[in-house]
Amino acid sequence: MSKISRRNFFKAGTAAGVAAALPASAKQGKRQGAGSGQDPDLSFVNGRIHTMDDDNRVVSAVAMKNGRFVSVGNAANPGPGSKVINLRGRTVVPGLVEGHVHIVSLANRPGYHVPLESTTTIREVQEALAARRRGVPAGQWITSMGGWHPFQWVDGRRRPTRAELDEAVSDRPVFLYERFTGPAVVNSMGKAIFDAIDDGPLPHPAAVKINAADDGLIAAGGFAGGGPAITALYVLRTLQTFEDKKRSTLDAMAYSAAVGLTAHLDHVLFPTPGPLHPHQVLSNLDHYRMYDSWHALHREGKTIVRLQTNFLHNQSDPNLPELKERLRNQFQFFGDDMLMTGSIGEWAAPIGAGATWFEAQRLVAEARWRNENSVGNLAQLAQVVDAYERVDAEFAAQGGIGDLRWMVHHVPFVSADLLTRLEALGCGVQMSAFRWVTAGPGATNVGAPFRTIVDHGIQVGIHGDGVHIAPLNPWLHIYYATTGVSSFGEQVNAGQHLTRQEALRLFTRGNSWFLRMEDKIGSIEEGKLADLVVLNDDYFSVRDEDIKKIRPVLTVVDGRIVHDAGVL
Repeated sequence: MSKISRRNFFKAGTAAGVAAALPASAKQGKRQGAGSGQDPDLSFVNGRIHTMDDDNRVVSAVAMKNGRFVSVGNAANPGPGSKVINLRGRTVVPGLVEGHVHIVSLANRPGYHVPLESTTTIREVQEALAARRRGVPAGQWITSMGGWHPFQWVDGRRRPTRAELDEAVSDRPVFLYERFTGPAVVNSMGKAIFDAIDDGPLPHPAAVKINAADDGLIAAGGFAGGGPAITALYVLRTLQTFEDKKRSTLDAMAYSAAVGLTAHLDHVLFPTPGPLHPHQVLSNLDHYRMYDSWHALHREGKTIVRLQTNFLHNQSDPNLPELKERLRNQFQFFGDDMLMTGSIGEWAAPIGAGATWFEAQRLVAEARWRNENSVGNLAQLAQVVDAYERVDAEFAAQGGIGDLRWMVHHVPFVSADLLTRLEALGCGVQMSAFRWVTAGPGATNVGAPFRTIVDHGIQVGIHGDGVHIAPLNPWLHIYYATTGVSSFGEQVNAGQHLTRQEALRLFTRGNSWFLRMEDKIGSIEEGKLADLVVLNDDYFSVRDEDIKKIRPVLTVVDGRIVHDAGVL
């Protein structure tokens, strides 16, 4: 894709901005360390730079060299030969960090994907699809899978119809797929293709017919047995080449940079090793191969956001053969600051697997790996805390789990006692902020009780859990964390709001702890990796509703500009 087209195809309504082309300077290479005495490579002056350091300093200038901040203050000296950018009073914050995300799924999306997560009306959906159409070759699919929900479209709270998709794009097949299992909707060209498939031999013995309706709707399936929308997804996945996957991975990185996310802790997908199968939902891929395109681009020096990759294990086999082999043969935290392995997560075994689940916790503790569990209610949180205490005691001679940074994610319900016991174990809590998107009318308790957890004092971060059931865009989640307002405009998290400073700090410095990178990212300080975001508006003073419209005009990762909206 050309530089110009890569720069302009991401249009999610009027608020999403554009994704810059991958600049040649983003290629990774061996550098001298910071403090070498040479002139800074890149400097910003005349800004409001929120450092998120211990003193929450706000300074006017910052200078970078060899991928690190070398001067932060009100008189940062750019030095001769440095590129100096006048911010003209714009607000700057550290690069945002996602502590629980599934961006590898976005990197594997079939077709030419367009994010719709920031659109608010059907008309904006049409505009985003039409904008994407300009860079899509004839015969190729335009897709949008996961991240959006009909509740966000205020003109009806419904999916677009076939006629509305035709109005946006009539000469390329269009396929919109909702959450894990569908349903999906297509335009007329997409329906014609699927109808022809239905009229011939099914694409796989386990597939069912797609049966696209007259209005373009394709029925949802199920996690275990497949279904019409899942068959359609299977068809599109079979069309992907490895070059297609590399393109989708570049698109995922570009969109991440365009919304200000510069680092991710990826929580994998539900593992389904082996060939593609029509029962694999959007959250299923071969967990041994799903990162291949990202690795290939990293070898080519083309990764522009940071990625740490966890290992999710979903076996209920009491022998836990896969987990045992992983712990024997895999290095955790292996790689470099742009791409490295993580540890065990989103879980080591399904939390409902009883004794098998507990044995998985034992194995991870014995191997001295980091461990994570997502919980959906108070009983599950109590189960996790009990197990963590038991394995900490069992392996006390080896140091227990106190320095391993075990954690619990989502936590929609908590108690002071359970938080105190987790804190005593050196554990952290990742608070979910994503359920506000799917909260229907009348919802009263959605997502984590932010205020209760933050005020407790335990190590804490906040996440959006994109990109299947929720948006990747962090500003949408920050809006919810600071207002408690659902997509229906209703107060669903009364008394649990965070301040804007707190929410942003959690999405930067707070989340860096969960990647074990708090000494490298999350704040703008001398010696740290040079990741920052220049914003289109002042996040700290805009109206609440306009927080959702905050976007970077410039994103810097590793001291290099990786997104440029052309404003500066």
